[in-house]
Amino acid sequence: MGLDVSGKFRYPPPDLAWLSQHVEDILEPELPIVDAHHHLWEEGGSPYLLAEMRADVADGHRVSATVFVQAHYGYRTDGPAHLASVGETEKVAAIARAAREGGCETRIAKAIVAYADLMSGPLLAETLDAHSVAAEGAFRGIRHSVSRDENFPDGIVLRPAPAGLLAEPSYRAGLAELGRRGLVYDAMLYHSQISELVDAARAVPDTEIILDHLGCILGVGPYESQGKTLFASWRDDMRRLADCPNVAVKIGGFGMIICGPRWHERALPPSSGELAEAWRPYVETCTELFGAERCMFESNFPVDKAMYSYRTLWNTFKKITHGWPEADRSMLFAGTARRVYRLDDEPQSSARPEAEVTYA
Repeated sequence: MGLDVSGKFRYPPPDLAWLSQHVEDILEPELPIVDAHHHLWEEGGSPYLLAEMRADVADGHRVSATVFVQAHYGYRTDGPAHLASVGETEKVAAIARAAREGGCETRIAKAIVAYADLMSGPLLAETLDAHSVAAEGAFRGIRHSVSRDENFPDGIVLRPAPAGLLAEPSYRAGLAELGRRGLVYDAMLYHSQISELVDAARAVPDTEIILDHLGCILGVGPYESQGKTLFASWRDDMRRLADCPNVAVKIGGFGMIICGPRWHERALPPSSGELAEAWRPYVETCTELFGAERCMFESNFPVDKAMYSYRTLWNTFKKITHGWPEADRSMLFAGTARRVYRLDDEPQSSARPEAEVTYA
């Protein structure tokens, strides 16, 4: 796992032939799932659009709906710069429509989290209005990344955001505008910035905030051998964040190369049992601190698809939570995402998992 010439880590593309070498039986196929975070894009010759997404959600788990999160795909190439990102929303809405019209049982991109410059002042309202129109009823929030780590001055996969964005008055004004409109803020940042998010969350208590990828605990460069130390400091920061009632957490993103996984370098993909052992402390910490009603599982596909399949991912979450109260599992797998992203017409299934399930 090396650095490219620009000093940024690159996401490895999914290798379908490698993934096919480990195929598990589906655990609890009737358990309802809302995938709370995925992307659609064309990156590096490896598209992840309707065909690819549909193949994953139709692979055996009961995925009723998904939440699309901005990925700089399909931006407009002409017109006002502040409306360029509306092109992504237009394309994703078209994909969602094609999925429905094509008989897809999963409501792909039923919620859309778009990009807008939260510091754009009077232009922000126009951008949010344009996303609302383009999304055909699916527009639910904004992600404007603040990701920055001083150990990576040139960025790490993502371009570094300016320092201290979350404390900027104009950025906080943008966050407050989201709250006034009933829109959510998806927070993309690194673990060292969680304390900054605590201050921002307290400053805009009427804005619902979702922390993406548990705060993205870096595991490369100077962080590569600091697992135990990082976990302890992350837990302390998350405890303070949990005191903010307007914050929820997405549990996932464990397959991001910047977090240190190297499953893709092995001869065979990991099993759900291996992943469950690695992820369990983080899942348990989040649910202990925030409660299941403020936590939701995400796939972060296709980014995480470089490390494991969609089938294995959801089997992992099912294994970790096996034996947990049914109400908690219902929130983690679907209920919290339904509430946060207002998936009002999602069916509230009371189906119980199959009685005979082997968790080897």
